[in-house]
Amino acid sequence: MYITITPQKLGDNFSQSAADFVEYLEKENLNVENENVEFFFNQYEDRIGGKEVVEEIDGNTAKLKKIEPKFYSITVSPSKYELKDLQNHSEDLKKYTREVMKNYVSSFNREINGRPITINDIKYYAKIEHQRTFKGSDIQIRENQPFATRILELKKEIRTIQSGEKEGSIKALEKEINKLEREAPHQQNGKRIVRGMKKEGNQSHIHIIVSRKDASNTFSLSPGSKYKSSEVIMNGKIVKRGFDRDQFFKKAEQAFDRTFGYHRNFVETYRARKEFIKNPNFYFSALLQLPTNEKAIAFKLMRESGMPVQSIPTNSAQLALKVFNRLRRGVEVAIKSSSIGI
Repeated sequence: MYITITPQKLGDNFSQSAADFVEYLEKENLNVENENVEFFFNQYEDRIGGKEVVEEIDGNTAKLKKIEPKFYSITVSPSKYELKDLQNHSEDLKKYTREVMKNYVSSFNREINGRPITINDIKYYAKIEHQRTFKGSDIQIRENQPFATRILELKKEIRTIQSGEKEGSIKALEKEINKLEREAPHQQNGKRIVRGMKKEGNQSHIHIIVSRKDASNTFSLSPGSKYKSSEVIMNGKIVKRGFDRDQFFKKAEQAFDRTFGYHRNFVETYRARKEFIKNPNFYFSALLQLPTNEKAIAFKLMRESGMPVQSIPTNSAQLALKVFNRLRRGVEVAIKSSSIGI
């Protein structure tokens, strides 16, 4: 499970409205049959249109400054193993989203009129997507880039020969291009992976847009707060503040397991990722002490996510800082590709 919380992008190149983001989330609905259209939904309603989402989010920004985000984006990306446990991806993920947003609310250390906030105090809209495309930040694109750059250079050279600007063998250049296409380290269905190419396999995930202001357009509820839990005196009153991301991520994972009866391996758990960051020696020790079948699954999961499994220490004496530093880069790949963001 990989979950991120991102504030609205602000600045000269971005609109103050939610319209651009909503339009982006509507991209999968282009050129599809009506029965296959994915609508927005919230805690109680289905089949909500993009126009209504924009109006509701843009109209719920009272007293927010221009430099303050008007909404936050939450992206929930289950792993392929988690998705395999679902019967109907759209309906199951919709059900799960509603549980996640209950967890979101309970992670705020806030009160409204002396009571804890509830799911009815937030304004959010979510959408299920089933496709992903490769982006420039993906490791496949980055590691294929030297090949892509050389291929572009060769194609440019071919054009100069065709235009008569220089002499050369087009056939030889095309042969070199074909060789580079085959040798690029990351391929999909026999083709070099390039930016914008659709990712194969099950890519279902959830996008959630949640208003910064509460449903009454009175109180600010920011998951970007630097406080987990604190109190401050405002206008002579004690006011609670803060958002516990740690708690939110844990509860989101537990909600998935509880809802779908998912049996989570050690390396998939949020707790394990936290231990890796805080106490890598404990992480590897716990990994090596797993039952044989669980350990085999753990190694398989890490190998598929890009971690150099052959370098995992096999005894406590190898759990030195030098070994840990060598492994950090590989394990971070695993964290980003298959777990909740920390």
